[in-house]
Amino acid sequence: MHPNPIFHDAETTQNLDFARARGFGVLAVAGQGAPLISHIPFLLSQDGQWAELHLVRSNPIVRALKAPMPARIAVNGPDGYVSPDWYGVADQVPTWNYVGVHLQGELELLPSEELRDLLDRQSAFYESRLLPKPPWSTAKMDPDALARMMRMIVPARMRVTGVDGTWKLSQNKSDAARKSVAAQIESGPGAEQQILAALMQDRIKTT
Repeated sequence: MHPNPIFHDAETTQNLDFARARGFGVLAVAGQGAPLISHIPFLLSQDGQWAELHLVRSNPIVRALKAPMPARIAVNGPDGYVSPDWYGVADQVPTWNYVGVHLQGELELLPSEELRDLLDRQSAFYESRLLPKPPWSTAKMDPDALARMMRMIVPARMRVTGVDGTWKLSQNKSDAARKSVAAQIESGPGAEQQILAALMQDRIKTT
């Protein structure tokens, strides 16, 4: 997370809503020599207290989870390069605007009996965004094929004890400079720059 507090102006509710809507992040736990990292879809409870997920049984994180352990889930949002020329102000330097939310907590494995329910709730959450397509569900699968696939994965959850978000949207610049960057940022390197530009414009309206 960026150390400047000016970029940490989002309320906890906004950070949780962002993480819940994205539903995908980077899970990290301590490992010997280097952190263990896995890219995972997750379900964040409505109260923000639990992040539920599943992992491939052969994942090193599963082997490390002999007991509950500290973990973080980093959720990335839109990002984009900012050219100094876009500010309309002299003596600026390049930077990168982005949104990122970190969920901190304690990760634990769940009993295998809870896997099917988790898979059903996960798929229902994502499939609901594809309406009016008829939702896919595990009930559509051959029971033997489903059982074979379920043996390859394990359910887990993280009790969320901390939430932090960086919304680096040029808040340290004047409104005029921020508007200028928001108008230009879609043309540079990055990901989802249209969303990033919209977030910058929204923040200018509300500050």
